[in-house]
Amino acid sequence: MVLSDAPNGASFRVVKVALRKEVGKRLADMGFTEDAEGAVVRSGFFRGPLQVRIRGYDILIRRDEAGGIEVLPVGDWSAVKDAGKILRRKKIATRNADFSRQVPRAKLEPPPKAPETPAKLPAETCHAGK
Repeated sequence: MVLSDAPNGASFRVVKVALRKEVGKRLADMGFTEDAEGAVVRSGFFRGPLQVRIRGYDILIRRDEAGGIEVLPVGDWSAVKDAGKILRRKKIATRNADFSRQVPRAKLEPPPKAPETPAKLPAETCHAGK
């Protein structure tokens, strides 16, 4: 299994980093080494980056880079997935309840209309006659 498939809140143990060159070396420097344990804190919208807590640090990594890190699940990931579904349902229900309790706003009156004919200026302020 790869890290990009891990749900939010799931704990894992790194098996190996399959990425080569500079990216793999950089991940190893940040703590993604064999037998290191970590957890997925959260993930971005639309399969965006993952926030991973490993060795006491929070690291944001791209989803494609997380796909190159092989992990073993620690604990039961199905419970984490179910909890996420329940939390989403509660958030939606709470949000809908908040909308129903809102106090209606006072209606704003439109500003008064400007007069249709322009006001005439006194002759001394007008330079057109000179």
